[in-house]
Amino acid sequence: MKTTSRALLAAALIALAGCGSTVVNPVTGKEERTVMDEAAEVSEGRKAHEAVIAEMGVYDNPRVQAYVNQLGQKLAAQSHRNQLKWTFTVLDSPDVNAFALPGGYVYVTRGIMAYMDSEADLAGVVGHEIGHVTARHGAQRATRQQQAGLGVLAATVLGAVLEGSGVAGAGQLASELSQGVAAGYVARYSREQELQADTLGAEYLARTGYDPQNMVDVIGVLKSQERFAADRARAEGKAVNSGADWLASHPSNDQRLAEITRAAARYRTGGTYADDGRARYLQVIDGMTFGDSREQGVVRGRDFFHEPMGVAITAPGGFTIRNSPEAVLLVNTAGDAALVTRLIPPNAGSSHDEVVRNVFKPTQVRAERFTLNGLQATRYAGTRGGAQGAVQNFEVTLVTGPDRRIFALLPAGRDAAAVQRARAGLRQAEESFRPMSAGDRSAARPWRLRTVAMPAGGLSELARRSPLPNAEPWLQLINGVYAGGGPALRPGQPVKIVE
Repeated sequence: MKTTSRALLAAALIALAGCGSTVVNPVTGKEERTVMDEAAEVSEGRKAHEAVIAEMGVYDNPRVQAYVNQLGQKLAAQSHRNQLKWTFTVLDSPDVNAFALPGGYVYVTRGIMAYMDSEADLAGVVGHEIGHVTARHGAQRATRQQQAGLGVLAATVLGAVLEGSGVAGAGQLASELSQGVAAGYVARYSREQELQADTLGAEYLARTGYDPQNMVDVIGVLKSQERFAADRARAEGKAVNSGADWLASHPSNDQRLAEITRAAARYRTGGTYADDGRARYLQVIDGMTFGDSREQGVVRGRDFFHEPMGVAITAPGGFTIRNSPEAVLLVNTAGDAALVTRLIPPNAGSSHDEVVRNVFKPTQVRAERFTLNGLQATRYAGTRGGAQGAVQNFEVTLVTGPDRRIFALLPAGRDAAAVQRARAGLRQAEESFRPMSAGDRSAARPWRLRTVAMPAGGLSELARRSPLPNAEPWLQLINGVYAGGGPALRPGQPVKIVE
């Protein structure tokens, strides 16, 4: 949960006028019809960049930012569009993601960096995203989407944000901004575009002195992510999800692995390649935040702590916590009801009654004022006008937290019956909302990546000292050896841990 606004993103989704023009694709050398020439790519990409930064946040680590920018600039200089002014940004997200916007804007998350094992691996990810820009894939997608009634930037930025934020949030955003165009169509590049970006990534690796085989290694890392997520879901008795990450917008990784292996072989010269930069890479990411960050709030078991806002909340037994930039959801076991906790924008009102009038616009309402763990609270229930004159019931509890911030706690569900069935758990969750104690602040410490020498006892020994739940599979995953993948780790070898 953080104080961002979709309004900035929506403001960036402005259609370009005109009927299009013909340009020469820098990669293929062929002419193609487009609604976005290079000047438009740069201009609209710049606007979208501001929206993405406002929505997702920049990782506050100058050393990591400088390293990724230097690596990206080196690759971009060897690309088919080295004349662009390229911008490379590390986003403050634990998700395994990377994406690009037209005009030379490339993003990687600190989440994907945690699972890469070397500089050359990260270069493969960045090179792939550079390939999307050099081959004009965003502009091509914008041209296709204009035929479906989407604005040019709505096609390109929305697709990028779907890749960056995950398909789960994409459906709602796509519905709001694109009049019902299928979120999957908006989010995904074509199979041919993805495989072309893989091939271009291998080419740019080779041009820059890295072994193009590292593109194959990157796909292996992503396949391990898929397997790990599936294994966790099965262990928890949940359905296996395709994931809200870099994998979600890409073709089958089995097919992808076969094709990129052939492409890498074409670009291998048979000579020697530069150091893969593993030692440099591990040094750069040493100390990097792993998982939730302080600014986003952290989940620890059944507790959610937001240290900058000074509040905490606990999920009842059987509930799970889902943290997003807009809200924190405490979801019941059945998955059909949740308590939604979100910060009210300051301009919505300075009192509870004012917020209810401005935000919910009730036609009828009753209020119950009380104290919630020392905080001033008001529970409202009433009716409000709905679509086409319908009357909607609503209920919400407003709580004034530290620094007079107002929070809304809203019971929500698939339908009224689901909310009623979950009523006891939702009320228990609400009653746990509190200002953070000294103990809460200690538990809210973010986790960090560290590099240590592999002990004689292997990852099992390191897992016993890790704060991660069921730590050994996580340590296997971040070190590239999950389920027997990758080369065996040797005693004394530098490995990543979480502390």
